[in-house]
Amino acid sequence: MLHTVAKLHYEAEMSQVDIARRLGVSTATISRLLQRARAEGIVRIEVLDLATPEGITTQLVEGLGLRDAAVIETPAAGALTALAAPLGALLKQAELTAGSVVAIGWGRAIREVIRAGLPRIPGVLTVAATGGMQQQAPHFQINEFVRLAAEEFGGTPHFIHAPYLPSTELREVFLGDAAIRDSVALWDRTDVAIVGIGLPHAINPPEASAATLSEQALFHAAGDVIRHYFDAEGSLIPWEGESRMIAMSPAQLRAVPLVIGVAASPEKATAIIGAVRARLINALVTDTKTAQAILEALLPQ
Repeated sequence: MLHTVAKLHYEAEMSQVDIARRLGVSTATISRLLQRARAEGIVRIEVLDLATPEGITTQLVEGLGLRDAAVIETPAAGALTALAAPLGALLKQAELTAGSVVAIGWGRAIREVIRAGLPRIPGVLTVAATGGMQQQAPHFQINEFVRLAAEEFGGTPHFIHAPYLPSTELREVFLGDAAIRDSVALWDRTDVAIVGIGLPHAINPPEASAATLSEQALFHAAGDVIRHYFDAEGSLIPWEGESRMIAMSPAQLRAVPLVIGVAASPEKATAIIGAVRARLINALVTDTKTAQAILEALLPQ
């Protein structure tokens, strides 16, 4: 009877009163039998610990060796926009002051968090982390991101009016321009960089990334940060245009105290891990679904 009562109550979801009527016993008897079923291990009640954003953040920092991270519960919609608040929190913790330099990358995530709003930090200097692109898609408008970020901060924008991938000869001409030279010089004293993390081209179509043919050929790349490609283990992958780029170099990114990667897509888990291992980012702002995908990818296979 003990097993029968337990199955009727916990699996068939019958009340103790209904079970008593069905079996022709008192409700008190059913209550005692259910207590015995739990005591003898026939029934085990377990309360699962739900993974909280705070707990996942701690796991991410420890698992990836990050300087810092911020994880939000994955929203029903607008995941990238929702990352603006935790990004703002990390920027405030960085104790930026007038004269501090914030380098800005490109991409959908960067566009959305800047449009959603950044904290007020008067006097901050914003600078493009790369040259621009002859692309009309809104997520490539890096100088506009720099302008808007400065407006949000209450700071001063520094633009780079040059393509990110000129010819070798034109690269030297552009870098000889006084205004561009002054902006590029800020890369060596950047305090915080805010960058997106690109998907591998096997997943991301060329029209979405505006990748060159040389970049599209990097099938073994796990992802990129401002066009610096790396594999899943974090080894940088050279490509034809690397030396021609007008962009912060890997060495310059690694020298920045806080490089915040902003991303929200479980598809990017391997790319994010590779970016951290390549030391191109040392902080991360993401959502729980992406964070859990990262933690699963870190488990021994």
